[in-house]
Amino acid sequence: MAIRTIREEGDEILKKVSKPVEVIDEKIKELIEDMLETMHKYNGVGLAAVQVGVLKRVITIDLYDENPPIILINPVILKQKGEQTVEEGCLSFPNKYAKVVRPKEVEVEGLDASGKKIKVKGKDLLAQALAHEIDHLNGEVFVEKMLPGTMEYVTPENN
Repeated sequence: MAIRTIREEGDEILKKVSKPVEVIDEKIKELIEDMLETMHKYNGVGLAAVQVGVLKRVITIDLYDENPPIILINPVILKQKGEQTVEEGCLSFPNKYAKVVRPKEVEVEGLDASGKKIKVKGKDLLAQALAHEIDHLNGEVFVEKMLPGTMEYVTPENN
C-alpha cells in the first residue's frame, strides 16, 4: 500500500473520461488499497482513480461512520431523486469550497472489489459523494457545477 500523489487543479488528466475496468486483477486491487490509504491520509470523503492519475472507473467513499468504506468499480447512476444544495470541496482543489446542487438520493450500480455486482443507495452526504466521484470519472469537476459567486478560499491556518 502507498500514498499516491493527488492530481490538482490545472492537471489535464482531471478533464479526461476514465475507461471501464475490464479485469479486476492485482493491479486494480492495489490501486483500490492505495486510494483508500490516500483518501484517509487527506481526510477525504471520496476519491476517484483519476485523481491519483489513473484513468480507470474506480471510486472509493468513506463517510467515517459505522459502515465500511464503499468501493465501486465501473459505477453507473441508475436513479436520482430530489435535489440538495450542498457545500462541496475536493481533494484536487485544496482549500476551495463552493455550493453545488446535487441529487438528494441516488441509486448506483457497480462492481465491488471482488467483481460482484452491487447496488448502493445513498441519501444526503452519500448521494452527494457518489455523484461527485462519478462526475470525476466523466472528466467533470465540482467547480464547473458550482453556483455562481459561492466559491470560498479557506487558508489552511483558518481551519
